[in-house]
Amino acid sequence: MVTLTAPVAAPSNIEKWIRLVQAEYRESPGLRLTKPQVRRFWNLDDDTCDAVLDELEASRFLRRAHDDRYVRTGVM
Repeated sequence: MVTLTAPVAAPSNIEKWIRLVQAEYRESPGLRLTKPQVRRFWNLDDDTCDAVLDELEASRFLRRAHDDRYVRTGVM
């Protein structure tokens, strides 16, 4: 019996997105994006976007500012 579930990005795919988002934030230190902007900028589905942002926050690469924009940790 085959069980179908909603497609979720494979862990290796998540890692690729994490590296890509990190590279962009390193290249543009003043980058301040909301979650919807992150989704549009990299054309991510909701689950992938959440997984990437959750990991980048957990690793303290990004933080969520008071205006709900994601910014590099240590960058005002």
